[in-house]
Amino acid sequence: MSREILLLVDALASEKNVSQDVVFSALESALASAAKKKFDKDEMIDVRVEIDRDTGDYQNFRRWLVVEEQDLLNDDTQMILADARLKDPNIQVGEYLEEQIENVEFGRIGAQTAKQVILQRIRDAEREKLLNEFLQRKEQLISGTVKRSERHGVVIECGKLEAFLPRENMIPKENLRSGDRVRAYLAKVDYQGSRPQVILTRTSREFLAKLFEMEVPEIEEGLLEIKEVARDPGLRAKMAVKASDARIDPQGTCIGVRGSRVNAVSNELAGERIDIVLWSPETAQFVINALSPAEVTRILIDEDSHSVDVVVAEDQLALAIGRNGQNVRLAAELTGWNLNILTVAEAEERHQAEDARVAGMFESQLNIDADMANLLVQEGFVSLEEVAYVPINEMLEIEGIDEEMVNTLRNRARDAILTLAIASEEKIEKVDEDLKSLEGVDGQMLRDLAEAEINTKDDLAELSVDELIEITGITEDEAKEIIMKARAHWFEQ
Repeated sequence: MSREILLLVDALASEKNVSQDVVFSALESALASAAKKKFDKDEMIDVRVEIDRDTGDYQNFRRWLVVEEQDLLNDDTQMILADARLKDPNIQVGEYLEEQIENVEFGRIGAQTAKQVILQRIRDAEREKLLNEFLQRKEQLISGTVKRSERHGVVIECGKLEAFLPRENMIPKENLRSGDRVRAYLAKVDYQGSRPQVILTRTSREFLAKLFEMEVPEIEEGLLEIKEVARDPGLRAKMAVKASDARIDPQGTCIGVRGSRVNAVSNELAGERIDIVLWSPETAQFVINALSPAEVTRILIDEDSHSVDVVVAEDQLALAIGRNGQNVRLAAELTGWNLNILTVAEAEERHQAEDARVAGMFESQLNIDADMANLLVQEGFVSLEEVAYVPINEMLEIEGIDEEMVNTLRNRARDAILTLAIASEEKIEKVDEDLKSLEGVDGQMLRDLAEAEINTKDDLAELSVDELIEITGITEDEAKEIIMKARAHWFEQ
């Protein structure tokens, strides 16, 4: 019988192209499964089978995991340390105590059960081998054939390997049928299930970028670089490109003769319209490029709130915003800035409102009349700090202001700054320590929150994302993250 085992292992290893160790391991599992069935059905015992790789002889062992008394959950498979040391004085918690039991005759094993266990192990080993070979090739763009559709996605056959394209990673309204050829991007390998699974996507930015790399040799050669990509899968995308060689036209190269290159990518993405824009290190120019085909009249950048006011003519407003806000949304995603589209009239109205706010602040804080406050605004002053620390000579150039008035304004501005700072510190003192120590809340944000009378972690947790953005000027992603951290203790409770 031992010789029969060795012959079986050798045959299966050769037939399935796997190592003999895999077959031995599968056979040991099958024998262990058969040995368990000899015991009372109420006993869920743990059996280990060991086959000698040279002779084919095998032994069966019943085993118990050694645990502390308080951790004992199952007498059939576990044994407390005190009892285990009666049999083996040197055994430790976490080790197994084994006891040899009668071998199950190989010829009496249920043939079907043994066959299923062995073949399943071999199939798993084959899949793992194929997966490892696939990962070693470091392929990211995958081509395959739709094998079957399932409720949550489709199974793609890529050579001998099967991959899964989840429904949420498919282009909306895309109908893939069995036998269809399809390309996708390797999103990840999911190791959570019973066996590793290759997960694909057709909606990621990386997929679009890889398709262009295939169509545009200049990208692979390093003459062109894809800097950023933004997508609304199946509908529209924007891609920012940069040339390392000034003689190359990045847009024309990616578009191709009569649009051949960009159309090839678009067809693969179910007709997704793709705008090729020039990348620029200058924020203003990059925003203008990203909003094409709309024409921009003026750009106003606010570094503190990481936002850009984009002023366009009335007849360009619809084009700048796009259908359902698509154009401005993709441009914002591409550039990484919050974009506010304004008409010339709206920008002027906002500008006047801001001037009035600053003038009112100067009136109250510097104790001056409206004419003087408006004069400072017209000369470009927007804060108390500018009034307090601008060089005297610059202020003396303003018509109607003498040296005495300059010194008076500077001293009043410095006093106002000090008074506001003291008031701000007093408000911060009212803020709870748990809010002060919350991860992500820096000094400036803490001052903004205190000014808005947000003094506790619960006060912060109750804010909406838009409210926190309005108070602090941080980005939407930052606001979401901080609010979730503030709410974390609710879930713990």
